[in-house]
Amino acid sequence: MSERWDVLIIGAGNAGICAAITAAEAGCSVLVLEAAPRDMRGGNTRHTRNLRAMHDEPTDVLTDSYSFEEYFEDLMRVTKGVTNETLASITLRQSDDLTQWLVARGVRFQPALSGTLNLGRTNAFFLGGGRAMLNALCRHAESLGVTIHYDTPVAALTIDDGFCHGVELSGSDTDIVPQIITAKKIITTAGGFEADLDWLAEGWGDAAKNFLVRGTPYNKGVVLRSLLDQGAKMVGELDQCHAVAIDARAPKYDGGIASRIDGVPFGLVLNKHAERFYDEGEDFWPKRYAIWGRLVATQPDQIAYAILDADGVKRFMPSVFTPITNDTIEGLAKQIDLAPQATRNSVEAFNAACPKGPIDQSILDGKATNGLSPEKTNWSAPVIKPPFYGFPLRPGITFTYMGVEVNENAQILMQNGTPTANLYAAGEIMAGNILGQGYLAGIGMTIGGVFGRIAGQAAARSLNKVGLVE
Repeated sequence: MSERWDVLIIGAGNAGICAAITAAEAGCSVLVLEAAPRDMRGGNTRHTRNLRAMHDEPTDVLTDSYSFEEYFEDLMRVTKGVTNETLASITLRQSDDLTQWLVARGVRFQPALSGTLNLGRTNAFFLGGGRAMLNALCRHAESLGVTIHYDTPVAALTIDDGFCHGVELSGSDTDIVPQIITAKKIITTAGGFEADLDWLAEGWGDAAKNFLVRGTPYNKGVVLRSLLDQGAKMVGELDQCHAVAIDARAPKYDGGIASRIDGVPFGLVLNKHAERFYDEGEDFWPKRYAIWGRLVATQPDQIAYAILDADGVKRFMPSVFTPITNDTIEGLAKQIDLAPQATRNSVEAFNAACPKGPIDQSILDGKATNGLSPEKTNWSAPVIKPPFYGFPLRPGITFTYMGVEVNENAQILMQNGTPTANLYAAGEIMAGNILGQGYLAGIGMTIGGVFGRIAGQAAARSLNKVGLVE
């Protein structure tokens, strides 16, 4: 720890390890500090499955093509234009070679899952998921001489006039005499603040107490708070986040992707008063699933219920939790604590508004209801075939969007707009530059991988290191 390092990286997730590899390949000495123990390393990376990448022709893991223009249009639609278009363009364009870069460093991919995800053309899936991907990158990083310290949380950064003089560690060993680590360049990839429910409550109020944190419990925003308190420029809004609808029976923390409920497009969703409140079939699930946590968060007691029939439940990959079942709508309503008659009325009104004929979940089929408010615009099939299935839904926070503003070189900007001298950021802690709101499946990993490489390369270049691997 007393060694003088070229590059110090806070966080051993996708962004941090990509930065570490890039800097090490350029000849830098690199130290990575990870708050979690080794078996929990990597933040939210270990819960991921894929990344979204542009490509002009089919690859070994991606079908057809996914142009920059289409990717950019998708991003503009889900964010409603709340993005830094320059940084967004960099991210999308540099995603083109990201899969090949990862493969060259030991990561393996597999063909996309089939079914309702519709991702074979846009997203590259990691063989073994995010944990296997991270393990491969860590092995490669260590083979380059990168040092990774686990169980090493950071308490604060010491910043003066845009220059970081050192990183203060926290923990029992440093309670009396704080340990300060110094390095020529600091790259912060420490994630957001989703595991700090008190901080979330500053944006959401008491509703945050009912949120479940589907991601890592180690992202408490300590590094982000230290940066903002010392003049780093903030980007994003306090209440904007990646929040999906997950099974209400999931654990408070770290439930991961397996707790997500993907059945929303194939039934109807009711709040605690047995009322529909949003269009369940607005768009393909990978483009709209991340709005449902936020939608449920605005409902009474932050609870909702997805109701499907025997046909609808076959159309998606189930969560790890067994659905609640009953042969009647009224019986199901009692089991999930909804008023039976009100639930029956909502289901019957929905069924009466559905068009005749089968739905086609492989396309936006335009099978819309008629006479409801709100209407369901696609895949409107009546819920009539027993048994009936119910999934209780809670907001599941994955990561937050409020972070620090960066420039094209991943340098953190101070409040006056000037770049810091030796501070860079990648991953969730700066994702709000690109994701002001909304989400596209897989783009979080893309942002981390692209800006991790940018940060590592920029730090090495500023140290006049040679041997950068393009």
